[in-house]
Amino acid sequence: MIPLGGLGEIGKNATLLQWQQDALLVDAGVRFPEEELPGIDLVIPDFSLLTQRRVRLHGVVLTHGHEDHIGALTFLLQRLPAPVVGTRLTVGLARAKVEDAPDVRWQAVDYRAEVPLGPFRVELVRVSHSIPDAAAAVVRVGGLRVVVSGDFKFDQTPVDGRPTDVARLAELGERGVTVLLLDSTNSERPGYTASERNAGAALRGHFEHAPGRIIVTTFASNIHRIQQVVDLAAAGGRRVAAVGRSMEENIRIARELGYLRIPSGVLVSARDLGRLPDRRVAILITGSQGEPFAALSRVAAGEHRQITAKRGDTVIFSATPIPGNEALVARTIDHLFRRGAEVIYGPTAGVHVSGHASAEELKLMANLLRPRILIPVHGEYRMLVQNARLAAQVGIPAARVPLGENGTVFEVADGRVRIAGRLDAGNVLVDGLGVGDVGAVVLRDRRHLARDGILIILLGLDRTSGEVVSGPDVVSRGFVYAPEAEPLLEAVRARVRETVGRLRKAHAADWPAVKAAIRDDISEYLYQRTRRQPIILPMVVEV
Repeated sequence: MIPLGGLGEIGKNATLLQWQQDALLVDAGVRFPEEELPGIDLVIPDFSLLTQRRVRLHGVVLTHGHEDHIGALTFLLQRLPAPVVGTRLTVGLARAKVEDAPDVRWQAVDYRAEVPLGPFRVELVRVSHSIPDAAAAVVRVGGLRVVVSGDFKFDQTPVDGRPTDVARLAELGERGVTVLLLDSTNSERPGYTASERNAGAALRGHFEHAPGRIIVTTFASNIHRIQQVVDLAAAGGRRVAAVGRSMEENIRIARELGYLRIPSGVLVSARDLGRLPDRRVAILITGSQGEPFAALSRVAAGEHRQITAKRGDTVIFSATPIPGNEALVARTIDHLFRRGAEVIYGPTAGVHVSGHASAEELKLMANLLRPRILIPVHGEYRMLVQNARLAAQVGIPAARVPLGENGTVFEVADGRVRIAGRLDAGNVLVDGLGVGDVGAVVLRDRRHLARDGILIILLGLDRTSGEVVSGPDVVSRGFVYAPEAEPLLEAVRARVRETVGRLRKAHAADWPAVKAAIRDDISEYLYQRTRRQPIILPMVVEV
């Protein structure tokens, strides 16, 4: 078992199960970039490990339809077409995301049905989560039974009325589970995770008392929360508009597959909102993580074409910021308050509950399945450590609860587990259409540009004598505003002339040496004058 992602981080979940040279991948998720990854759209697992290990990939098993479990699927399948197995909604959401992979066989399966994939036998067991059709994956191979919990909780009153299949989990425990890979996200949280219906009750209060429009932002794949908003809006005589491409698409798919019930006439286009009185409007909108180009961020900044936040609006953040996104979310909330909106956010508001099991539920899952080996997954390292401590509390010895990182090779044989090595399971960065072509050097330059800007120096030099025949012209971007810093830029021009004059005889035609000298001299000069170090880019034209 080799985690390609999801250990020591939140997101990018993907686990390779290998039996001899046959392999199965459970989930293929993305992680959203932190601020220190400027310009990056997505972070995905390094699937090149599959080709490096020369395994036969018999299929991809999806536990549910959240981005951190299906978002990287298109990048995998373009490279390694393989059958994809999941529940109906999960397959529907994943299939809509995958581009340029026409040879993929999609298989939507029922809970408890066993599916053969090469030497592996796969079963999906129903679990409660914030999206319908979530599952734990049970994999049988070579006399072993491995359970990947996926994201789950024990919600006794789920929105869709379909709780975690405790009976089947207990039955699997009776038959014997070799390994349990257990979600660690909420391992630090004591007790039990609240029911999704608790969030619905809190939302109801705001729907009953809001004087104007209600704008709810949540993850576009949180179908249960979307259903609650639709139900409350319909009961209060409000029309609902979906704003944001992923919100519109997920609502369409879930509705077509029967997982989202919307009464006739309730769903309207955002273009029609202006014809309705504010008290009859509810909006479901993307941007709960403060993403700069998401719909809500543009509304908050006054840049959205159809919606402008205003006094009388109630904006509800029905989501918790992913670690690293707190500042972006706070900035969006500030902008909304400045525009006069009432903003409901934070844990005390009660409008969001986690979809992940807390400590007592993690212990319950371990007790139901009674695994011989438990491997904490899906969480930052401190969460993995805490999950291991919970395993000890239910009697699983520490020797059978190994901790690892992405790329750790967990080898199971004769009922024992050992760490057989570690592979380089790094991050692959997606920037626009480029996949993996942005590395450490490019990121370093981007951070440098963001911090200190760039100064471009253009000059023409005589090919024979090395004399300056045109320029130097100086272009500043992100360093100083040229009209207000003309004395500084003129000093830079004079310094360039001095440098070229000094080098003219020794390096008349050695243009790389001339450019290096200009770069070093101007960098040192600007640091002395400004205590800043912009990127210096000399461009020399031979005349």
